[in-house]
Amino acid sequence: MAVNAKKIAVYALVVFVLYVIITDPAKAADYVQIGFEGISDAAGAVGDFMTWAANGGK
Repeated sequence: MAVNAKKIAVYALVVFVLYVIITDPAKAADYVQIGFEGISDAAGAVGDFMTWAANGGK
């Protein structure tokens, strides 16, 4: 039962993403840019933490 719910949720997400891309490509590009900026910031934060940890927490 949970597998069917997961398939339905993934299908709905794909349909929504395609709808956004088709109806407003510029806004879809903005969403992608925001997502990549978030991933980049998170990776930078992890790198800063690892550097801090490698330096003994100083």
